Amino acid sequence: MAKLVGATLYLFLFLLLLHLHCHQCKPAAAAASFVHGGGGATTKAAAAVRAVFVFGSSLVDNGNNNHLNGSGAVRADYAPYGVDFPLGATGRFSNGRNVIDALGELLRLPAAGLLPPFADPATRGRAALHGVNFASGGSGILDLTGKNKGEVLSLKQQITNFEAVTLPDLRAHLQGATTVTTTTGHKMKGQDFFDQCYLPKSLFIIGTGGNDYLLNYFNAGSGPTRALLSEFTSSLLTKLSNHLQRLYDLGARKFVLFSIQPLGCTPVVRTFLNATGDACIEPMNHAALLFNSGLRSIVKNHNGGVRSHMPGASFVYVNSYKIISDMIHHPAKYGIRKTSQPCCEVSRGGVLCQKEGPICSDRTKYAFFDGLHPTDVVNARLARKAYGSNSPDKVYPINVKKLAML
Repeated sequence: MAKLVGATLYLFLFLLLLHLHCHQCKPAAAAASFVHGGGGATTKAAAAVRAVFVFGSSLVDNGNNNHLNGSGAVRADYAPYGVDFPLGATGRFSNGRNVIDALGELLRLPAAGLLPPFADPATRGRAALHGVNFASGGSGILDLTGKNKGEVLSLKQQITNFEAVTLPDLRAHLQGATTVTTTTGHKMKGQDFFDQCYLPKSLFIIGTGGNDYLLNYFNAGSGPTRALLSEFTSSLLTKLSNHLQRLYDLGARKFVLFSIQPLGCTPVVRTFLNATGDACIEPMNHAALLFNSGLRSIVKNHNGGVRSHMPGASFVYVNSYKIISDMIHHPAKYGIRKTSQPCCEVSRGGVLCQKEGPICSDRTKYAFFDGLHPTDVVNARLARKAYGSNSPDKVYPINVKKLAML
């Protein structure tokens, strides 16, 4: 009985908090007239976010692969991963936070900004009210990407998990509110609130695409059957657009799209292709830039792009490539000393850390923790720029803070 009362009280307080900032599903006037700077703006942005749902690869995965059978090749649930994370090795591919954790802190999500992984059986009901992370290390936009590394959840499957499990679960949970009165006296049924206030005010973050090049296109050899890079990229962007459309049809209205990082500057690529010194592998970077240009066009192009089929949707493009490249090419400016070497001793594949293997003593001086994934300090800067930068070459057309307040 006590548990039932507690759960009911939690749901009541959750809905009350949401409706204090719901003016018939529009932000309060003070939030709408947002001016740059100040802690108050951060608070308003945080209050405007109902939940955060994350889809993508290992750069944003927070432990989903821990719960998959046969995914040992793409798991990070062992030391030295998490050496600087309060909860230890949780499946995050970093020494500390990934970019989603750091962004969650800035958005002031509960539990210090940490979202629960979908694959954890406990991520149901009220545990999912503030968002869920569906990302899977090793996955990509294409269904086949990463399958040779073990069991992974493709982007298509991640969205299916949202549609088939989390969406009806949250809908049923919030329907228990029956009728709620907003600050303007507007009465809404729990179902109407979910469709008109909860989902449209939630952020849908997508960070994927790099593995489609690393584990798919460039891993397929250079024979006559391989498509031209431009054709492959165009097809990849079309498939991603279709996935975004599917999320929109399910109720998503606010999208944050992370670009691909500079693939040619990652330690695994540099080592595999025998790069000398701190030189990056430019053909790999060219592929990333080609994809990123198309991704930005999805956001920019109102005619014939995604937005033409998504009335009422808003998009933010986060230029991870630019933000991370700045740190790699100007390391002293950011207090970094090592940009081409991983902090940990990597395994034979060159990507993941050796289990219980040695690591560098000062992770803040390294750009990459393993052969592919950034350190906590890089992820934190990427999140800060995504959240608050006013530079269009880093975030476009607005930052995540402004998107949260729309």
